[in-house]
Amino acid sequence: MNLGGRYATFPGVVGTAITKFMDTECARTGLSEREIKALGLQYSIGLIEGYTLPSYYPGSSPISVKVLAEKGSARLLGVQIVGGRGSAKRIDTAATALHAGFSLEDLLYLDLSYAPPFAGVWDPIVIAARMALKEG
Repeated sequence: MNLGGRYATFPGVVGTAITKFMDTECARTGLSEREIKALGLQYSIGLIEGYTLPSYYPGSSPISVKVLAEKGSARLLGVQIVGGRGSAKRIDTAATALHAGFSLEDLLYLDLSYAPPFAGVWDPIVIAARMALKEG
């Protein structure tokens, strides 16, 4: 854009990464617990174990989601996901929320899609955000 005569600055990144090892998908965005501790921030954790699809639906896989937020403000700080098929790509929702400066409450009210072949009624990220909100 700058070459074309417009002015633009790079807003930075939130450190999103995704990988797969055999049948296990892993993803992260934002700060890890260790990084938050190093910054001296007080934080809450929402850690859940669930399924990528409704548990009764064929092809459903286990998923673990960890949501980290700043205590007091409930500002989203980071998310990590580990699980089976259909787990890791959910990190894009969290990366978008981080980029937008979402709080845990903002995550709770996202209008995410629902249909058993694709997702359960409550996305695991939303459930983990609710758990972190309860903690602090």
